[in-house]
Amino acid sequence: MPDAPEADPYRASADPSFTFSHDGTPSNTVIAGFSQFGLAGLTAVDYLVDHLDLEETGHVTTDNLPAITPFEHGRPRHHTRLFSRPGLDVTVLVGELFIPTTAADTFSHALLDWFDTNDVDEVAILSGVPLPHGPADHRTFYIATDDYHDHRLEDADVPPMGNGFLDGVNASIISRGMDTNLRTAVYVTPVHPQAPDVEAAIRLLDTTKQVYDLDVDTTELQDFAQQVSQHYANLSERVEAMEERQMPEDRMYM
Repeated sequence: MPDAPEADPYRASADPSFTFSHDGTPSNTVIAGFSQFGLAGLTAVDYLVDHLDLEETGHVTTDNLPAITPFEHGRPRHHTRLFSRPGLDVTVLVGELFIPTTAADTFSHALLDWFDTNDVDEVAILSGVPLPHGPADHRTFYIATDDYHDHRLEDADVPPMGNGFLDGVNASIISRGMDTNLRTAVYVTPVHPQAPDVEAAIRLLDTTKQVYDLDVDTTELQDFAQQVSQHYANLSERVEAMEERQMPEDRMYM
């Protein structure tokens, strides 16, 4: 009798679920960064939280999905958190949990339901993409719905991404924006394998500053990245391992 196949520790035995908890009402605009290759988007939103003096106002929990519990100085925190402050119409979502392709739709639907419930009308995702590139491509590009472009990008010095396709959470968010009044955009920049790719994070931050008129000084980002480099290095190893197990080689940007 042949041996039973080895169980995949990264595949949950039941469908994953996500629960949002939030104090008060979030802003109408959400800027998000997730655990993706190079961690540029995650580094950028983490830096926004620190330098805009935002306070944690909510978090996300998950069941039936391999999770992480980050900690710092011995204090644990939720892997996916929401940050806001009075007087700033931006809520920042920091997602340290890698969302595999198999759970992307479930997570996206939970996130989009939370947007609907809380009257969020605009979402921007900061993301690095692993693609062959030269020095001239070291800039940020956008993929955005028409209403987002008209609202934010007509006068912005941000070029469109040529062609290709999105996958995972990024694809689900943009797709919802195409069919509803939710304004959506994904800002992408090429990233290198090292984590975090600080230069890529700076490009994303510079674009976010321009588009949203945020007062953020990025000169400290090199030092900031060094402070969390080991944490991000460990997280990057986990992301790469999960990608190898869960994500098909079907992403393309041109």
